[in-house]
Amino acid sequence: MKSICIKTNDSKILYYLLDALNDIDLDNICFSFNEFKCYKNIIIHYKGNNIKDFNNIVSNMLSFLVIDTFEESIIKKIILNNYFYFDNIEIEKVFDICIDLLSENNDEYSICDRLDLLSNIFYDYISNNKQIVLNGFINFRLKDYFSLLNSVVDIAVNKFIIEREYLEFISLLKLYINSQNSNLDIVHLVYYNNNCILLDENKNIINVDDEIFNAKYLSDITFSSNDYTLNTLLTLLPKKIYIHLIDCSINEFINTIQLVFENRVEICTDCAICKLYRQNNLIAKK
Repeated sequence: MKSICIKTNDSKILYYLLDALNDIDLDNICFSFNEFKCYKNIIIHYKGNNIKDFNNIVSNMLSFLVIDTFEESIIKKIILNNYFYFDNIEIEKVFDICIDLLSENNDEYSICDRLDLLSNIFYDYISNNKQIVLNGFINFRLKDYFSLLNSVVDIAVNKFIIEREYLEFISLLKLYINSQNSNLDIVHLVYYNNNCILLDENKNIINVDDEIFNAKYLSDITFSSNDYTLNTLLTLLPKKIYIHLIDCSINEFINTIQLVFENRVEICTDCAICKLYRQNNLIAKK
C-alpha cells in the first residue's frame, strides 16, 4: 500500500486536484479530504501493487497542476524581478511573448519537455516521501523548471527589444520620408527568391548601391539581405512604388517597405512585368 498526503491552503489548487483525482483511471485508488490546523490535506491511498504507475500518475497530475495554475504567475514574477525597470505596458508585452513562445512547438521548452521535467522532479520526491507541502515544494524544489522559464523570459525580452527598436526605426524613416521631396515618380521593385531588381518608370534597371559607406539609412537592425535596396529607395524617395511579387510571397523585407512607405506602395502579382520576370525566372531555373 502507498499513500501520499498533499498539503495546501489554496482552494483553487484543492478543487483542481479533486477534479483530477476523479478522472484517474487506475484501480485500487481512493482519496480523502481533511482540514487540520495548518493545512488542508488531500490524502491519496493506493492499495494495488504497481507503485511505479501510481507514482507516475500523481507526478503527472501535479506537473499539469503547476503548468495550468502556477506557470503564468511564475513568469510574471520573473519579469518583475529581473526587469523591474519595465513599465506595466512593457511587462504585459513581454509576458504575451512568453506565452506565445511556450505555446509554440519548440524543442527547448515545449509543453512535453516542461511536463517531463516537472514529472521527474515530482516522481523522485514522491517515491521517497509520504507528504508534500505543495506551495513550498514549488517555490524551493523546482529550480530547473524556474531556470527554463527564466530562459524563456530572456528570449521574450530580446524579441521585445528588437521589435521595439524596429518600430522606432520605422518611425524615424517615415518622418524622414515625409520631410523630403521625391526624386522619382515611379519605381518598380521586382522581387523573387529574396532578390530585388529596381526599375524606373521606363523599365530601365536602377543600380542598387551596395557600398556600405554610402548606406546612410541602414539600421543596426538587420531586416534582410535587401537592406541596400531599402537604402536606395530612401535615397530616391519615389512617389509610387510598385512591388512585383514574382513568387507571390510577402516576407519581412516587403513588410518593412510597406510600413515605411505606406500608401506609396502597391503590390502587384499579375501585370506584364510580373509575367516577364516570372517567365525569365522559370527559364533560369531550367
